Amino acid sequence: MDWIWSPWRFHYVSQASAHGCPLCDALGKPDDESLILYRGRENFIILNLFPYTSGHLMIAPLSHIAELSEVGKDASDEMMDLAKWSQRILRETYHPHGFNLGMNLGRAAGAGIADHFHLHVLPRWFGDTNFTTVISESRVIPEDLRTSYSKLRVQFSAARP
Repeated sequence: MDWIWSPWRFHYVSQASAHGCPLCDALGKPDDESLILYRGRENFIILNLFPYTSGHLMIAPLSHIAELSEVGKDASDEMMDLAKWSQRILRETYHPHGFNLGMNLGRAAGAGIADHFHLHVLPRWFGDTNFTTVISESRVIPEDLRTSYSKLRVQFSAARP
């Protein structure tokens, strides 16, 4: 069996099940502690603590809502505006070859946080899935979360959507 060490994830993993919703928990902490990049009127932008690529972020409603169909028009409109803004910032910061945007609604669809829907925005590069992913079903993220947060927080603070 192969072991991959990621000790920086212990804090999140050890507390996630004790507090309920990690997205709601993040809202109650300082932005730099929870890795929140931006707080809007209806939604917030946060780095994914389990990223597929560097710069992988999520946009979630401030309200604890499980279903996209249950959110109001103002919140869904703002979410799309924040997705466009996030894509521009990620493009300027990371220069990716493309993007994945998506939602996993419900456990059966692969949602890690099924009770609080959110939109994933991931920069992608040719070759970012390599032999490590194929052979060991693991991903190698070349940048730690604090570095990603520092880079992106500057960009999200400098401009507004």
